[in-house]
Amino acid sequence: MAPAAAPAAPDLTAELLLPAQAALGEGALWNGQDQRLYWVDIEGRVLHIFDPATGHDRQLPTGSRVSTVVPAGPDSVLVALQTGIHRLHTTTGALTPLTPPLPDPNLRYNDGKCDPAGRFWVGTMVLNDKPRGAGLYRLDADHRLYQLLEHVTISNGLVWTADQRTMYYIDTPTLSVQAFDYDHATGAIGNGRIALRFAAGAGSPDGMTIDAAGNLWIALWGGSRVVCHNPVSGQLLQTVHVPAPYTASCAFGGPDLQTLFITTARAGLSEEILRQYPHSGDLFQVRPGATGVPANSYRDHTKDIIN
Repeated sequence: MAPAAAPAAPDLTAELLLPAQAALGEGALWNGQDQRLYWVDIEGRVLHIFDPATGHDRQLPTGSRVSTVVPAGPDSVLVALQTGIHRLHTTTGALTPLTPPLPDPNLRYNDGKCDPAGRFWVGTMVLNDKPRGAGLYRLDADHRLYQLLEHVTISNGLVWTADQRTMYYIDTPTLSVQAFDYDHATGAIGNGRIALRFAAGAGSPDGMTIDAAGNLWIALWGGSRVVCHNPVSGQLLQTVHVPAPYTASCAFGGPDLQTLFITTARAGLSEEILRQYPHSGDLFQVRPGATGVPANSYRDHTKDIIN
């Protein structure tokens, strides 16, 4: 079902929630099982578990770059590390590998999410100047990893529509959001086409979430903001300004799924820019008047290591 047309809402500015000072804050996701926000600091090699009710931010070291996190049952998440996809026990911090490390040292995992059937989708990105050398992968319930897309440069945001027929996807340097036909039964995708395009210089599309009306909320890296678009009409519905240029990911959460949490980064910014934006790397929040959808969890057949 296409999102209904709506008048554009007034611009908002996100407020500081947690002075985390993350090098590269990414992967925001609200875990409905424990009512906490999960997010990662990729270069800090840490999984954050933030409780908005208390303000406590628990940090679990991952030992290598960690690019994204998804729920995987009680006290369990999947994390995509430089050393492969792992199950992480959130009480003990123990890591169990599910896949081998990536074979190419010039690649690392990047953003990922679970689809409505509980399969884990995660992309890669190139660490050198070679374009279109990365891809998009799907980890099924049997822990088998399949490549769905190639010729990607920086794989980023992923979401699925409520009718389970469309997947939206971002390869950041393309400055676009692509739509794919999605087969819920098999996990196949096809018929890729451009849903949204962004102007050069306005920020690059990075992390993304979807709300209950089917609209897309997209963090613009280098753009100091999150934008909301109707992906069918292309209409810009709302802008949330963020006092940090590297706006990286966003997720709706809270008991009512009406708080938009936003992660940012500070790595790579000059001292002059950091003086201008001292909250770069911090966690922000805003209540834009939209309602999110619950995050999908990974569902597997076994917790044994098969690789």
